[in-house]
Amino acid sequence: MTYAVSETGSAGRPRRGRFAFAAVEPWLYLSPAIVLLIAVLLVPLVIGIGYSFRKFSAFKSEYVGLGQYEAMLSDPLLGQALFNTLWWTVASLFFQFFLGLGLALLLDKPFTGRRVVQAVVFLPWAVPSFLSGLTWAWLFNPIVGPLPHWLYALGLMSAPNNILSDPGTAMWGPIIANVWFGIPFFAITLLAALKSIPGELHEAAAIDGATPWQRFTKVTLPFLAPTIAITVMLRTIWIATFADLIFVMTAGGPAGSTNTVPVYIYVSAFKSLDKGYASAVAVLLLVLLILYAAVLIGIRRTLTRHTS
Repeated sequence: MTYAVSETGSAGRPRRGRFAFAAVEPWLYLSPAIVLLIAVLLVPLVIGIGYSFRKFSAFKSEYVGLGQYEAMLSDPLLGQALFNTLWWTVASLFFQFFLGLGLALLLDKPFTGRRVVQAVVFLPWAVPSFLSGLTWAWLFNPIVGPLPHWLYALGLMSAPNNILSDPGTAMWGPIIANVWFGIPFFAITLLAALKSIPGELHEAAAIDGATPWQRFTKVTLPFLAPTIAITVMLRTIWIATFADLIFVMTAGGPAGSTNTVPVYIYVSAFKSLDKGYASAVAVLLLVLLILYAAVLIGIRRTLTRHTS
């Protein structure tokens, strides 16, 4: 009887205290990261959304409600920026993914000098984007850069002109620079996923008479699918919000032909000093990217449900 009292009485409180501390302990360890995320992400997000309902002038601001969002409906520059953003994102993502996948498949095979090739392939990811933009702008310059002369020698250009100064071709300059910059991301992540595929599966498929293409589509791709889904989603968001290369190389010109939404936000906020309208455009971009991510995640779950 004495043991039962101690179990439920004096010993009960310390035990409940230990359980309570065990429930709170993980949050204590996470608290520095949570505070940092709130300070760096959540607070600026709330402030930015609040700015989108205000009109800023040189010395004051006033509440305009949905006025900034109504102004977006009749803004032709925003429509052009949305189209340019779509073109810039899709083209960059297409070439980055397939070239990165090809390099990952190549680096997954043993060959002489593979480590050197890996270092060279991964090097662009370590170069600051600002420096990448300056380098590619120099390469496309017909006076000091070699690329226009090489394209002219190959018959791809009628004259060694700067493609960045032509509204019809200007977007291809930042796209090429972005492809060079982003290939290592897909190469690294997909190569890591390839290394996790058991070799016995390929051996069994080869013994069963499967061709290399059948082994790729029936064995490799199903294992890569989760990695492909998350990397494509992340890279799409990063490219769509990426303004460094374009601003350094063309600043949105000529004639707005490379003016994407992030560049338009920067120009509106820091050159036109219209922080309210820039915040409204940023909220629009945020909503579009959230919808894109939700659709992609939904497609992935549907495919996973059908294949399981």
